Amino acid sequence: MTIEDRPERPRKGDEGFSLLELMVVVVILSVLALVIVPRVIDRPDQARVARARADLAAISSAVNLYRLDNFRYPTTEQGLAALVTPPTTDPVPQNWATNGYMDRMPVDPWGTDYQYLSPGVHGDFDVFSFGADGVTGGSGVDADIGSWSVE
Repeated sequence: MTIEDRPERPRKGDEGFSLLELMVVVVILSVLALVIVPRVIDRPDQARVARARADLAAISSAVNLYRLDNFRYPTTEQGLAALVTPPTTDPVPQNWATNGYMDRMPVDPWGTDYQYLSPGVHGDFDVFSFGADGVTGGSGVDADIGSWSVE
């Protein structure tokens, strides 16, 4: 083996990264995190609101099907449970669908039952969620989401 064939050994000063190089990488990663993290953090809240709107649209459709079969909406007392199991309180529906109108009643993305009013404040009936805070009113993710706002 000749001298030209031997691999060069790194010189003592060429090993590893310098402190300056590491600092540059840390600064670049910090800037990227400042730009990307706020966009990603807001996504779960947007997904919960979108799921609530989809649930409300499905529940509203089931309530309308109930009305088509029984010529009236479930009462507030019968509630949304009337879409899953036949109501036993007056007025008892005579044409309740054999398999019901929904397999199960979903809960809102924040773990609370959807609310139902008949007659509603905004229409013939209202189906709604109180949002993330679980109380009436609010803004942003705490705002109420209702069947009146679902298109």
